[in-house]
Amino acid sequence: MEAIRRANRGIVAVGLSLAACTSTQPLSIDQFEATLDSHDSATEALTQWCSIHHMAEPPVIRAIAANGESREPPAGLRELLDIASDAPLGYRHVQLVCGDTVLSEAHNWFVPSRLSGEMNHVLETTDTPFGTAVATLDFTRRKLASMRSGPECPDGTILTQRALLLLPDGQPISLVMECYTSANLTPGW
Repeated sequence: MEAIRRANRGIVAVGLSLAACTSTQPLSIDQFEATLDSHDSATEALTQWCSIHHMAEPPVIRAIAANGESREPPAGLRELLDIASDAPLGYRHVQLVCGDTVLSEAHNWFVPSRLSGEMNHVLETTDTPFGTAVATLDFTRRKLASMRSGPECPDGTILTQRALLLLPDGQPISLVMECYTSANLTPGW
C-alpha cells in the first residue's frame, strides 16, 4: 500500500511539474509547494524540480555547510524525536544547491542512533543531503508547518516548512526546518 501511495504521489508531482514546464506562465509557489508535498524526501523533490526546470545539468542536489552559528534546538525537540534528555543529537545546517543555485537553507536535528554507522559517517564527511544519505530507511515525511516566509529564515525565503521524518514503524529520525529561496521560481531555460 505504501509503495502505491508513493507511486501515486510521484505521478502527481511529475504531472504538476510537466504542466509548469509547458506553460508560458511564470513558475508559482503553489506548483513548487505541491512538488515538495508529493515527496517524502525534500532532496527528491528538489532534484525533480531542478531537472524539469533546467536549473543545472546534471540536476544533482548537494548539501553545502552553511555559514553561521548552529541553531539551538527548538523547544520540545526531544519529545518530538522521542529521545531521552541525555541521548546524543545530531545537527546539520546546510544549503541545498543544484549547480550553483541555492534552493534552500535547512536546519536538521536528527537521532544518530537510529541511523547506521555508514549513514552517520556520510553525513559528517560529505556533501550528501540527509534524504539521500538515509534513503534506504524508507522514511516518510510528516509536515508540521508551512508558511510563505518565516521569521527564522534568511531574506529571500519564499516558503518555510517544518517536518518530521519517520521510520516505517513511526519512530522519528529527524526534525527539519527548511527555508526555500526565490531561486526555485526562476527556471533555467
